Amino acid sequence: MITKRTGFFHDERCLWHFGKPNALFFPVGGWVQPPNASGYCESPDSKRRLKSLMDVSGLTSALDVRSAPMLAREDLLRVHPAAYLDRFAEMSAGEGGDMGFESTFGPGGYDIARISAGLAADAVEAVVTGELRNAYSLSRPPGHHCLPDTGLGFCLLANGALAIERAIARHKLSRVAVIDWDVHHGNGTEAIFYERPDVLTISLHQDRCFPVDSGAAKDRGRGRGEGYNINVPLLPGGGHQTYADAMELIVLPALERYRPELIVVACGYDASIVDPLSRMMAHSETYRYLMQATLDAATELCNGRVVVMHEGGYSEAYVPFCGHALIEALSGHRTDVLDPNLELAKQQQPNADFQQLQRRLLEEMAKEL
Repeated sequence: MITKRTGFFHDERCLWHFGKPNALFFPVGGWVQPPNASGYCESPDSKRRLKSLMDVSGLTSALDVRSAPMLAREDLLRVHPAAYLDRFAEMSAGEGGDMGFESTFGPGGYDIARISAGLAADAVEAVVTGELRNAYSLSRPPGHHCLPDTGLGFCLLANGALAIERAIARHKLSRVAVIDWDVHHGNGTEAIFYERPDVLTISLHQDRCFPVDSGAAKDRGRGRGEGYNINVPLLPGGGHQTYADAMELIVLPALERYRPELIVVACGYDASIVDPLSRMMAHSETYRYLMQATLDAATELCNGRVVVMHEGGYSEAYVPFCGHALIEALSGHRTDVLDPNLELAKQQQPNADFQQLQRRLLEEMAKEL
C-alpha cells in the first residue's frame, strides 16, 4: 500500500524574481546608498537556503516535489480585474515597474508571479482531490498583502485567494479556513473575502507592524461575511508562548466552530527572533508547534487537508531552520538538523509578567468572538 505523501511545490524561476534596488526596504537614491549586493529584504536567498537545507538533510527526498504551470488568466480574473493584469503584463514586457507600495518587479515579473500563483493553486488542487496528503508551496513573490487592483508589500498577485477561488469554483467548497501567521496583517486576503461566509480568515500579526492602519480586532467582516474575519493583533516581543496562547484561545476554537473542508496557511517566518522586519521573538520550535497544532485540528475537522503557502521571512540565516522545522512537522519526517539558535532564543523569551499580560488580552479578544 502506497501512503499519500506531502507535496512540495517549487520552481527555480520564482527565485529569479527581483525588484528595484533597495537597501533592506528603502529605495536607493537621495541619502540611501546602494548596498553591496541586491540588498532587498525580499530576496530569493532565504527561500533558496531553505530548499538547500532540505536537500542536504534528506527532507526533500521524503516529499513529492513538483512544479506547476503559470496560473491561467481565467483563474487570475477570479480575483484581479483585467485592467490590473493588463498593466502588469505590459510593464513586465518592458523594463518592469511597480504595481503599488513596495511591490516592484523586473522584466518578466508577470510570468514569474503567475508561476508563484500556479504553485499555490496546484498545491490546493492536489490536496483537495486527495492526490496528496497535504502540501507546501514555496511561492515567490508572496501574495497575502495583494489587493484585487493593487500590489502591496512585495505581493503582486493574491496567491492564496487565487488558489482558494479556483478550488471553490472547481470543487464547490463551502467552508475554507485561512490561518495567516505571517507577522504582518494579511490585509489582502481579508479584503477579498471580507463580505463572504465561505472563507474564514484568521490573521495573527504584530500589532501595527504592516500595514500600520489595518488588522484591528474589531474588524470582523461585513454583511454576510460578518463574524468570518478574525484579527489577532499581538504585542511586540510576544515570543513562543504568545503564539501558543493565541492558537489555544482563539484559532483552534474558531476552527472547531467553523469546521472547514480545507485549511490554507499563509506562512511567514518573519515573526522569528532575528527577523529584521518584526519584533515577535518566535523560534523554530514555534513554527513546528504551529504546524502540528494545525495538523491535529485538520485531522479532526477536514481529513487532514492542509496547504501551506510561503509568505514572508527576511532573515536569510534563520528562515531555513524555521521552515525546515515546520516542513518536518507537515510531513512527519524528522531529520538530524539542529537549530543553532534555539537555546539562546529560548533564553531570550519574555518574562512571566509579559506573558500574563498578553494572555489576558487574548482572553478578552476571545470573549468577543
